[in-house]
Amino acid sequence: MSLKIVLASNNAGKLKEFQQLLAERHFEVLPQAKFKIADVEETGLSFVENAIIKARHASKIAGLPAIADDSGLEVDFLDGAPGIYSARFSGAGANDRTNNQKLLESLHNVSDEQRSARFQCVLVYLRHPLDPTPLICQGTWEGRILKQPQGSNGFGYDPLFLDPTTGLSSAELSNDEKNTRSHRAKALECLLNQLKQ
Repeated sequence: MSLKIVLASNNAGKLKEFQQLLAERHFEVLPQAKFKIADVEETGLSFVENAIIKARHASKIAGLPAIADDSGLEVDFLDGAPGIYSARFSGAGANDRTNNQKLLESLHNVSDEQRSARFQCVLVYLRHPLDPTPLICQGTWEGRILKQPQGSNGFGYDPLFLDPTTGLSSAELSNDEKNTRSHRAKALECLLNQLKQ
């Protein structure tokens, strides 16, 4: 029998990743949209704070355990930006295309050696909305920012993020490849290990 968990996100790409990664562990991941839960304002100043805010909000409304992640891209040349503002890097009405465009403009004429970056993911699991000891896990994926987009599989900054191990962008990796090396996969593996204890 599967344990139902609400995913505190309306991002279709994230939902698909979590459903794939958790199905074999007998977790049924339900999108918060199924419970008519709107996105909550992310007022935290860190990935951890924002993930907890989202998980508490979804758990309270759905009446189920909740999982939430806050993730983003940190570019060293930009002092860690866009960071927690990754989804809205290009301002009001931001989307993947405008965010990627702004990132490329911000790194115009910057050498390959100075384009180091990483994806960060902080994952929070709450057993109930008032859970005083949420499980918190972090995953990091080191890489570099490309000078132009490559690949069409994935979302967000995937077409611009070079995985140094394969020499491919995150958007050129298959789902299975991505699920073995991504920041989200690492954070989720950590969480699954904690849930087993």
